[in-house]
Amino acid sequence: MAVGILILRLVLGCTIAAHGVQKLFGWFGGHGLEKTGKFFDSLGLRPGKLHALVAGLSEAAGGVLVAAGLLTPLGIAAIVGVMVAAIAIVHLRHGFFAASGGIEYPFLLALAAVAIGYTGAGTYSLDHLIGWTLSGAAWGSGALGLGLLAAVTVVLSRWAVARSAAGGAVVGMGRHRSRRLAA
Repeated sequence: MAVGILILRLVLGCTIAAHGVQKLFGWFGGHGLEKTGKFFDSLGLRPGKLHALVAGLSEAAGGVLVAAGLLTPLGIAAIVGVMVAAIAIVHLRHGFFAASGGIEYPFLLALAAVAIGYTGAGTYSLDHLIGWTLSGAAWGSGALGLGLLAAVTVVLSRWAVARSAAGGAVVGMGRHRSRRLAA
């Protein structure tokens, strides 16, 4: 079991960290902070560059923490927060499968993170080496809850900015069609 958790942690952590440095520095074929910020602006995440910075740092730091098995619940929360926000803002309207831009990929990343959150980082981790037992229902639920809270905060702030910009009306954001609702 310890080797399986190690493999899962390393693959998930390194994958997520790579996504983060794509956003931050443009490494591994990424767009860097400027272009990612403009994309985030187009999604209604304003200021886009700040949201891109927070997302990139969350992915990079969360991925490194999970891969190392250090403060694992905090890394899990960061991953869950970014992935759930991505699902809600970008992928949900495209259905399930990744081929059509759906939720499949970020959903699997988030669920893999949650699984690690409940099982803990395992024997081959810095948490274990230090003597920390950060596993079980309380730690897993705490990491999941913190990640969901972060995602809800991002989604609601996007909605509030759009509502404020529209003078109190709710309008479509990004590539969504505009529609006006009673305030």
